[in-house]
Amino acid sequence: MGRMFEKRKHKMFARYDRMAKAFTRIGKEIAMAVKAGGPDPSYNPRLRQCVSNAKGVNMPKDRVDAAIKRASSKDASNYEEVVYEGYGPYGIPILVETATDNPTRTVANIRLYFNRSGGLMGNSGSLSFIFERKGVFRLAMDQIPSWEELELELIDHGLDSSEQEENEMVVYTAFSDFGNMQKALEDRGIVPTKAGLERIPNTYAEITEEQTDEILELIEKIEADEDVLAVYHNLG
Repeated sequence: MGRMFEKRKHKMFARYDRMAKAFTRIGKEIAMAVKAGGPDPSYNPRLRQCVSNAKGVNMPKDRVDAAIKRASSKDASNYEEVVYEGYGPYGIPILVETATDNPTRTVANIRLYFNRSGGLMGNSGSLSFIFERKGVFRLAMDQIPSWEELELELIDHGLDSSEQEENEMVVYTAFSDFGNMQKALEDRGIVPTKAGLERIPNTYAEITEEQTDEILELIEKIEADEDVLAVYHNLG
């Protein structure tokens, strides 16, 4: 009985940790969006997408409003987007997107994660041939009466490819077409469950299950860092 309770408690705390991490990440994204385009989502597409993503992870509206207000104040933290690149064990490329108000602290932490795992930090741009930055929109299938018809329409707005994952349709666009696709979906009343720019690998590595577990352990440590927004790799 005691062991079962401990398992439940561990799962509960893990869920809260993931939620807290998601809220922190979106709070930083909101801060950067407000700085770039102002506090009114009606005139700031980037902020509008942040608000939509916040709904996707069940972030309460009052916390979203507070984040926008905080980002609009004179004392708001000045977050900088910084990308770090490197290789984990077995030569697996790993790209880390961060939002930080202290790059010196962040780079020291990221370097430590790589070094302790037997990996190595690389120079900026060293992984550009492996990852391609694309717009990614996740659409709930129940919002789409006919995917075939919508797909034909979206081709004119930058749809590059698409795939179905469970109850979602994932739409990919070129980096430069992200804004066009966002507007096309908004015009049709379709609200993505999540949307953003992601790094998609051009090739995938093949390693053993044991080696994969080692890489995933490193990725989990990097993702837990408070300055990290996203971690990309090319594990198949």
